[in-house]
Amino acid sequence: MVEKLVEIGILFDFYGKLLTEKQYRIVDLFYIEDFSLSEIGEELNITRQGVYDTLKRAEEKLYQYESTLGLANKFKESHMNIKRILKLTKDIKGFIDTDDYKKIKDSAEKIEDIGLEILENSWEVMD
Repeated sequence: MVEKLVEIGILFDFYGKLLTEKQYRIVDLFYIEDFSLSEIGEELNITRQGVYDTLKRAEEKLYQYESTLGLANKFKESHMNIKRILKLTKDIKGFIDTDDYKKIKDSAEKIEDIGLEILENSWEVMD
């Protein structure tokens, strides 16, 4: 459940504004504010079943948006690439102390490749 909570939370950050107002409110109350289905029903004056059905439709929409647009996945890839860049820069600092210019050059080339990959992915999002 925690994994789904995080996953929906991330998708909601990216695509929440694409949901209907009612779907947005229910997802917000359930996943962000931690309301129960019954509490949401009382808050919005709808049945618990109505809340459940709307929540499931909203979740499906969020997954559909991610399947179509892939923004959350691209964000995750960029985050991982930034971590790789930071590790490589740390390695370069260590190589400088040993005067290992071959490793410095190799690491710099890897950073360049990662940077180009990030730029390529960002242009895909913008297209």
